[in-house]
Amino acid sequence: MDVRIIKSERRKKMIGAKIVGQELRIYLPNRLSGEEEKKWVDKMVKWAEGRKRKKGLDEHNEELKKLAEEINKQYFGGKLHWNSIEYVTNQNKIFGSCTSRKGTIRISDRLITMPNWVRNYVVIHELAHLVFPDHAKHFWKIVNQYKFTERARGYLMASNMETDEAE
Repeated sequence: MDVRIIKSERRKKMIGAKIVGQELRIYLPNRLSGEEEKKWVDKMVKWAEGRKRKKGLDEHNEELKKLAEEINKQYFGGKLHWNSIEYVTNQNKIFGSCTSRKGTIRISDRLITMPNWVRNYVVIHELAHLVFPDHAKHFWKIVNQYKFTERARGYLMASNMETDEAE
């Protein structure tokens, strides 16, 4: 993406950015120092990259919904119900989350590039939270039905994305 910086004498405090085609236009006050300008440009580029990543998730979200339904049938007898399951771009330290009261499941988009058996483990893990919100024995009894649980947890630990919660 090309970056175009547009400075203005009239612009006093407002800093903005807009994506136009393949160009990121960043609007800055003329008074900023070089260091401040660089900070804002970096921040706006990161924002634009996140927006671009987020737009590409629709197709993957459909696949994720189908996967969750299959896992629900196979491991939970089709009894689970949730309001939403989707990939998100703002989970950089965790790989998934479940708000059991609201029935919302969020999965880190970084899992899209990981092996299917890792992604499947994370989905099972988060679906199990609809039944057991904590990581007690009953929770792990359900999750450990998946034959690749131990391998997937090891993969995530090696990727520095999971702590050893079972102990």
